[in-house]
Amino acid sequence: MNHPAADVIAQAKQGKVTVGYWSVLDSPISNERVAMTGYDYIALDGQHGLMGYSGILANLMAIDAAHGPAGIVRVEANNAAVIGQALDAGARGVIVPLVNNSAEAEAAVQATRYPGTGMRSYGPMRSGLRVGPTPADSDGSVILLVMIETAEGLDNVESICAVEGVDGVYIGPSDLSLAVGGKRPNDPDVAEDFNAAVKRVLAAAKAAGRIAAIHTPSGAVARQRIEQGFTFVSIASDLTHLEQAARDHLAAVR
Repeated sequence: MNHPAADVIAQAKQGKVTVGYWSVLDSPISNERVAMTGYDYIALDGQHGLMGYSGILANLMAIDAAHGPAGIVRVEANNAAVIGQALDAGARGVIVPLVNNSAEAEAAVQATRYPGTGMRSYGPMRSGLRVGPTPADSDGSVILLVMIETAEGLDNVESICAVEGVDGVYIGPSDLSLAVGGKRPNDPDVAEDFNAAVKRVLAAAKAAGRIAAIHTPSGAVARQRIEQGFTFVSIASDLTHLEQAARDHLAAVR
């Protein structure tokens, strides 16, 4: 129970700057090494990443072995079964994609809380070892971030932020840029609309006392987002960094 990851989650909920790394590869060995570099959390991508439940479980165990960062899962969908399964596997929190309105946000809250305040089924197969087997303890120590990445979600961001139990809102930049009319992710033709959307989400989170979270492509951009007011930022992904490093070394040798 006494694990530094618990402090990471508590501090994130208090609005302290929290920096994480994004993992899409089912590679427990590399995630264990990354977990020892100093990031506050490692986010495992169960939606677009290349891992299933067994991979999520193995990678959460590898992250915990580093005795530092929190293991968080971006689940595949706003579904009570997959949310509960990620938490039972020991995730310290979940990032729920494609949340469009307050009703969907409430459904995500219900899935992360046990009866009394939610509908999570009791079966803490592994989370009982790390988070705690008592429902009340678990309810208070996991973090729930819902993603704002659709036109409808953006239109309803204020009411989504008002939902009790939502700890924060997480911007998916690629989908949000498409949602505001971009023909491709990060389309420069919609940069003004995209930036306005980002500012609206940030303002809504701040006004409601919620965490403002966002994905970023690099440490430099993450720093800019922190300076803008975001307190929970994820950096790149292991797959993109692997490709980037391979290209850089090839360019150097040639």
